[in-house]
Amino acid sequence: MGIVNIDDDLHDQLRKASAVSCRSINAQAAFWIRIGMLCEMNPTQSFNDIVARELRAAGVVAQPIKMGAS
Repeated sequence: MGIVNIDDDLHDQLRKASAVSCRSINAQAAFWIRIGMLCEMNPTQSFNDIVARELRAAGVVAQPIKMGAS
């Protein structure tokens, strides 16, 4: 494991995003790095397509959204 130096503003954004995503700062950085790498390697796919593919690969099965009666 190594140390990565990042800009203070990026670190601040990382800290804020980690709180929203309920991840540690390190886990949020790893997520951004992984998804960014996958996006660069698959430029024709959208972010949503890539995340959906990764979730399926991890065995996550999406449940249909139940709409309330109006």
